[in-house]
Amino acid sequence: MTKEIPNISESEWEVMNVLWDKAPLTANDVITSLQERTDWKPKTVRTLLDRLVHKKVIGVNKDQRVYTFFPLYSQDECQRAEARSFVKRIYGGTLKSMLVQFVEDDSLSEEEIQELRSILNEKPNKK
Repeated sequence: MTKEIPNISESEWEVMNVLWDKAPLTANDVITSLQERTDWKPKTVRTLLDRLVHKKVIGVNKDQRVYTFFPLYSQDECQRAEARSFVKRIYGGTLKSMLVQFVEDDSLSEEEIQELRSILNEKPNKK
């Protein structure tokens, strides 16, 4: 049974990407990193950190003078949860419908099609 991962907003994903890249980090570390690629104010980043703590997606180490934040879920776990949520919302929970749409899309290159074939061929059958 997989643990239920809370939904993460697009802005929260930005914060998580910083923490997955290099955690634990102080709020100021996260702010500095995000200000390199966003125009967010420090208060905005702190609000996002507070939301993620409240959702129990990140933890806080309060043992030091300056609090540090760290992810409670791996990037892979969150990506899988987001993918399941997307398939459920957009394709009624049917992965096959989504795959058929992607495969029928003319934008897939021959190389991408071959890569998909090899992935499917290597996948073991579920009993």
